[in-house]
Amino acid sequence: MLQKLGVDVLSVSVDSTFVHKIWEEAELSKMVDGDIPFPMVSDGGGKLGTVYGVYDESAGVNIRGRFIIDPDGIIQAMEVMTPPVGRNIMETIRQIKAFQHVRENGGKEVCPADWEPGKPTLKPGPDLVGQVWKEWKP
Repeated sequence: MLQKLGVDVLSVSVDSTFVHKIWEEAELSKMVDGDIPFPMVSDGGGKLGTVYGVYDESAGVNIRGRFIIDPDGIIQAMEVMTPPVGRNIMETIRQIKAFQHVRENGGKEVCPADWEPGKPTLKPGPDLVGQVWKEWKP
């Protein structure tokens, strides 16, 4: 799904590649058809997690996080969640489409809350300040 949008997806955890393989075979394969469609990266020691601010040193794990990084390597969005609540892939896809839209038009249009492709955008600038309510009707 994300790959169709031209997005590279990586899954990162402190688990070893052996644990990833067992998880995929014993659990994931019972939830989805086929292999996991993106690489699973082992971050033993949490070095990558530390860089992104999600490594919990006392527990020795990376807290669940999702980062949208643009082609220039800049984090455009991030979401960090504790294990009791799962993420919403449709919201991730909506945000990716919005960031791609803004990038494609060079920032001449921005996407308001709950924006979906085909819905109105806003044109940022001094004339919009204090006037968003006239342009955007959620």
